[in-house]
Amino acid sequence: MTSRQYLLGGAAILAALGIGFTAAKLTTAKPAATTEAGEEHGEEHGEAGVIVMDAAKLSAAGIAVQPVAASGLAGEILAQASVEAAPDGQAVLTARVNGSVTRIFKRVGDPVRAGETIALVESADAASIAADRSVASAKAALARQQLAREERLFGQGVSPRQDLDAARAEAAAAEAEARRARTAAGAARVSGDGRSVVVSSPISGRITAAPAQLGAFVEPNAELFRVGDPRRIQIEAAVAGADARRITPGDAAVIELGNGTTVAATVRSVTPGLDETTRSATVVLTVVDPSALQAGQLLQVRITPKLAGPAGIVVPDEAVQTVEGLSVVFVRTTNGFRAQQVTVGRRSGGRAEILQGLKPGQVVATRGAFLLKAELGKAEASHDD
Repeated sequence: MTSRQYLLGGAAILAALGIGFTAAKLTTAKPAATTEAGEEHGEEHGEAGVIVMDAAKLSAAGIAVQPVAASGLAGEILAQASVEAAPDGQAVLTARVNGSVTRIFKRVGDPVRAGETIALVESADAASIAADRSVASAKAALARQQLAREERLFGQGVSPRQDLDAARAEAAAAEAEARRARTAAGAARVSGDGRSVVVSSPISGRITAAPAQLGAFVEPNAELFRVGDPRRIQIEAAVAGADARRITPGDAAVIELGNGTTVAATVRSVTPGLDETTRSATVVLTVVDPSALQAGQLLQVRITPKLAGPAGIVVPDEAVQTVEGLSVVFVRTTNGFRAQQVTVGRRSGGRAEILQGLKPGQVVATRGAFLLKAELGKAEASHDD
């Protein structure tokens, strides 16, 4: 071979080695440095493709992470949802009669216990109800006395049988009237002095609304307060009819809070019909830990039906970054993150399907992953130096 042929062959080999080095750069460890400065540098950055970052730096940078799970992107259903109070998690407090608000003991945001008095409404109707209760109780007591007297006389052979039967009927009627009056007073929550009705809460929670004003005249059943229990909430998602038919109770769901964090949820029920206005079904979801949610909050949910088709790994679009022409995600490690090369499939609704490179249960960076990409670039540049 001529000298020119040797030179061309050597150049081709070097080019091939360069391409191989670039492709392996993210996953191959670099040799440890032998100088003191090199040891310091290796301690900070470690292997190529690895970023050292403790929890404090992670929080300061605003980088969010989440575990990944197997799900089919085509079968995954995205829907807009809102946080609503559960049927037993909210109460509207009213006065059962008209009157004037004379006392208010709680304001918006105050905690309340079940049965606790919130306000008093003075009312002439309350006095009338209390009077009926007193009269009915007195008549019942008198009827009991007359019945006892007739029983004695009948036992002595002085009073005829029909007088005893009549006394028993009158006593039963009087007792029934007394019970009715007591029930009516209890339903109206008439106070002990008979002047006011008591406005109390049937559940524990916090005052979420308080339109009542001191001294104001209120009509029966007008809303005076609203109480909500923040622990008793549910998620209501609007889902298209075609998607609703694929959802069954028990299906897994993920609630996206909009700040990069998620909350696990489970489908509890699906309405059998569609709303006449929106033409959508309502899917009700329950959450194990509702502490991060508030009633009235708007959010997005991802529902994975049990029969969703082939399963794969799905991550937010922002979790996938491009480094030297390769798609990577940043997998959480004990000391930081490792750039992991992945194969990306379909993308839809801000989600990307990962065909290869990730396993269920691994934790990846989502919001702020581009910051890790920038940090990786600085670390690689330092290694090259």
